[in-house]
Amino acid sequence: MALAMEQTWQVKAACRGPQAAVFFPPPRFEPKSEKLERERRAKLICGECPVQLDCREYALRIREPHGIWGGLNESERRQEILARDPA
Repeated sequence: MALAMEQTWQVKAACRGPQAAVFFPPPRFEPKSEKLERERRAKLICGECPVQLDCREYALRIREPHGIWGGLNESERRQEILARDPA
């Protein structure tokens, strides 16, 4: 049942399709300026996404280590996890 619910929000995600590449780093070295621009573009897409909060909660729950999820990058998700559970 939980998997079916996750698939439901994923089908509605704005990141689906050819623009999905901006949500994850390329397989080659990425200069900081390129990374910041890629993340900015991904976050703009997230900002218009109808399931942004579902995506963010999923990434926080599974502690996704890579990419932009729900408008947060890896570092921002780590900070959010620490803020929620400082133990």
